[in-house]
Amino acid sequence: MIDMVEREDTIISEEEAAQYDRQIRLWGLDAQKRLRGSRVLLVGLRGLGAEVAKNLILAGVKGLTLLDHEKVTEESSRAQFLIPVDSDGQNRAQASLERAQYLNPMVEVKADTGNADSKPDEFFLQFDAVCLTGCPRDLMVRIDQVCSQRNVKVFCGDVFGYHGFMFSDLGPEHHYVEEKPKVVKPPSQEANDGPEAKKPKIDPNETAMVKKTASFCTLKEALEVDWTTEKAKASLKSTPTEYFLLQVLLKFRTDRGRDPHPGSFSEDTPLLLQIRDDVLEALGLRSDLLHDDFVTYCFSEMAPVCAVVGGVLAQEIVKALSQRDAPHRNFFFFDGLKGSGVVDYFGSK
Repeated sequence: MIDMVEREDTIISEEEAAQYDRQIRLWGLDAQKRLRGSRVLLVGLRGLGAEVAKNLILAGVKGLTLLDHEKVTEESSRAQFLIPVDSDGQNRAQASLERAQYLNPMVEVKADTGNADSKPDEFFLQFDAVCLTGCPRDLMVRIDQVCSQRNVKVFCGDVFGYHGFMFSDLGPEHHYVEEKPKVVKPPSQEANDGPEAKKPKIDPNETAMVKKTASFCTLKEALEVDWTTEKAKASLKSTPTEYFLLQVLLKFRTDRGRDPHPGSFSEDTPLLLQIRDDVLEALGLRSDLLHDDFVTYCFSEMAPVCAVVGGVLAQEIVKALSQRDAPHRNFFFFDGLKGSGVVDYFGSK
């Protein structure tokens, strides 16, 4: 596979070296060059999308395209810090452009007011990574299948009230390097020095870059686990309930064409409970796996949850593009009520 940097001669100028000095010290010049040579598509400019955009622009990608066909509403302007307060009725991507660009003039930021659902497959293949937020399940599955066949890295994320998630598909073979403490072999010793003297030792002051490979599956595979198998049943106790909550909320989005909304709480609550029952029954699972009180905590986007999930999501995109450090494989779930997150893998290995 051709390295991203080899597609074009990426040179870090003195000005960029000063701008990204701390990052270069953290993950190295080669990683920053890979990042600087990468173009990213970000779909969805709600609260989570704004957090991802901010972090990617500050990290120093080559270009970021903001794609969103929706209009600014009072609710979206409150949850999204890139949108000026007087932007009601404007396109969300266009309204976010000026403040996004101001974050880092060295990054080429564009706004696309089109609908991701109507974009041809070829549109997504011009990017090195695609990040999908607030998208319907079928659209995410379609784009992931298109991109995974052409080595375009795919990320998905959403925030529902106190709960957030991210998913990544970096393809069947994602190569990266990881910094590890260097193991120092002892010099040859006399036999009477004992076995302890012959053991390799870890030098905390020296590190080595270790090449590694990680394998990922598609979103379709990850969402279609067969829970009737003995292996799946055995792992059920350790499976985060947020995985099933995500299935319920994506089904609600598909059925209703929107997310649960505080303004229709009394209408949406019984719908969510019914969808919970239907989804878990279809998976061959009991409905009490997801307690009824989940409906209380999955309405609207909460800014602190957007900040956490957006930080993790952008971090994973940076790691994938720079080919530095082990990626999360393949789901990250965040529970704002507990203030904690968990990484877990679903799908074929």
